[in-house]
Amino acid sequence: MTLRHFKIFITVVDQKRVRKAAEVLFISQPAVSQAIAELEAHYQVKLFERISQRLYLTDMGEMLLPYARQAVDIFESTELMMKQKSRTHRLRIGASVTVGTTILHDILSKYEDRFGKLDVKVVVNNTQVIEEMICNSQLDIGIVEGNVESSDLIQSPVGEDELVFIVGKTHPLYHVDQINIEQLNGESLISREEGSVNRNQLEQHLLELNIHVKKTWSCTNSESIIQAVIAGRGIAIISVLLIQQELACGDVKILAVKDLRMKRVIHAIYHKDKFLSKPLQQLFEVMS
Repeated sequence: MTLRHFKIFITVVDQKRVRKAAEVLFISQPAVSQAIAELEAHYQVKLFERISQRLYLTDMGEMLLPYARQAVDIFESTELMMKQKSRTHRLRIGASVTVGTTILHDILSKYEDRFGKLDVKVVVNNTQVIEEMICNSQLDIGIVEGNVESSDLIQSPVGEDELVFIVGKTHPLYHVDQINIEQLNGESLISREEGSVNRNQLEQHLLELNIHVKKTWSCTNSESIIQAVIAGRGIAIISVLLIQQELACGDVKILAVKDLRMKRVIHAIYHKDKFLSKPLQQLFEVMS
């Protein structure tokens, strides 16, 4: 088997159709089909099931996929390292939404001030997506504030964040210095979409304390949440890193809740089998 077979296999998985895989790879459909057939013959397994003109991985295909991705990634990383003709290095960095919005630019600026130009590809998404992409060798490193589940990932703390309640100027609690947690009962909550770490950590804690809020506004975008709070639509749970400008001009205020703090650690995450290239090591130096 060759890397070409693995690349074709991975592309078919990602595109879910032989025709689309052929277009992406700029080869013919028969060439794609032949490569898959050769893989199946070599390992004496069936890698795909065809249902309603779509391809689905078999159990054996699922087993092969991470190894194929890793083999291609190692080869491409080796090629990049050996053939690099300039001091420019390429890194694929994933960041959770809070990190990508607030501190990632500073990290990259510090890197380039210290080590020179960095060719970087950045993906900003929720922690779960970043974790999955690292496990699939689609990213070299992630910087996230959410919890990761895979035991294949190494986590290294690089910063700290805090979730807070915020209110706008027109909210009755804006001028209150501190409240008891029971005062949150019945308040209208503007929150992230279902599954967001921002939402779940504090909301779960409230439920454990038998505090019930009304989820009247759900947003996928942090800026939308902030603007809804400023407009007086309710209170919100949000990262303190995201509201520095609004705090400074008084558009929002952190609602201090007695005996309630929700701090969380920002981690750099990478696969335990990942080769730590010089640019990656330098990035860790900048973040330490």
